[in-house]
Amino acid sequence: MDDTRRYAAEFLGTLLLVFIGVGATISARESGGVVVVALAFGFVAAVLFYTLGPLSGFHANPAITLGVLLSGKISPAGAVAYWVAQFLGATVAGLLLWGLTRWGGVADQTGVLGTNGYGQHINLGGAMVLETVLTFLFVLVVLVVTGRPEYAGSAGLVIGFALAAVLLAGITLDGTSVNPARSFGPAVFEGGTALRQLWVFVIFPLVGAALAAAVAPLVVGRERR
Repeated sequence: MDDTRRYAAEFLGTLLLVFIGVGATISARESGGVVVVALAFGFVAAVLFYTLGPLSGFHANPAITLGVLLSGKISPAGAVAYWVAQFLGATVAGLLLWGLTRWGGVADQTGVLGTNGYGQHINLGGAMVLETVLTFLFVLVVLVVTGRPEYAGSAGLVIGFALAAVLLAGITLDGTSVNPARSFGPAVFEGGTALRQLWVFVIFPLVGAALAAAVAPLVVGRERR
């Protein structure tokens, strides 16, 4: 039962993170701007961390789960179950957003269902580097603040700020993924170029997460792990 609750929390958390964050991208990317989108992602991540964190740790991101797995804080079987729940949650969120733009009267200000992509403001190599570096920073922050007991009360706020910061850095370039599930859900329903380019926003956030897992022990300290 406890495992079921954890997986359900990851499903729900990812669904809500993608629905609110990408929903803000779709509805406010032009009228509200980059700051509105970044804050929407950061705020929802913070509140969901405090809401669902006690159940699952609130990863809602396959890159975070990989970092936690490589840090030895989740079993391989548990990580796979988290990944399944996360991608399913993101897919449902993508379906809901797609439905809102098709039948709900919502104007898609991105024109591509809020998907990530390269080619207009950044090339393929640039997107690879950007996603690796931004995800490295974000996952490093998550691993460090959740690995230090003195940050227990403020971890959600720090994680929310970190997510907003990396979004501010990358939204105008490739939309900022740092989360393979966030990229996957909308791309499945947008199709076309978004689906063809999806591999970049799956692989390189995972690369950044693996690097963060290697560096985190140097920051946290062995005695705190």
